[in-house]
Amino acid sequence: MRLAASHPALRHHEQRVYWLTGLSGAGKTTLAYALRDRLEHDGYRCAVLDGDELRKGINSNLGFSEYDRTENVRRVAEIATLFRQSGCVVIVAVISPTSAQREMARQIVGEGFTEVFVDTPLDVCESRDPKGHYRRARQGRLTGFTGVSAKYVPPQHAEIVIRTTTTPINEAVEQLIAFEAA
Repeated sequence: MRLAASHPALRHHEQRVYWLTGLSGAGKTTLAYALRDRLEHDGYRCAVLDGDELRKGINSNLGFSEYDRTENVRRVAEIATLFRQSGCVVIVAVISPTSAQREMARQIVGEGFTEVFVDTPLDVCESRDPKGHYRRARQGRLTGFTGVSAKYVPPQHAEIVIRTTTTPINEAVEQLIAFEAA
């Protein structure tokens, strides 16, 4: 029997935005979809907002300047807020490279914001590099790439830290679920 999202055992996840931040290739999107699948199995309505996908559509007019990166994060936070207000658990997977950008997202979303640092070393992210971005950035063919020619400031006070080099995806999902249940 599947429980409705209004069931008391599930209420601790309602009105929640999981904000997954980390380098490209850290595993944010993989974790986002695994968490979504688990929560939907448990009876939640969920939405995943993936930075790569949003940059193909609503944020396609943005580049990678500091201003454009901040605007990207602002738009994603506003969309996440709308989904949250409609009763969805929202799982955001965006690099959001600076503390100021993540704090802005937290302020926009408000109550229910959970910052999740998907902590993966740069060398591991580079070895994964499914889109070839790191290779192109190292060759100088991709400028302003986070972790190579643009900074990434790791969160100092994330509510949850997931180390993808030592934590299997199913355990990472359980950590997220357990944190919210506490």
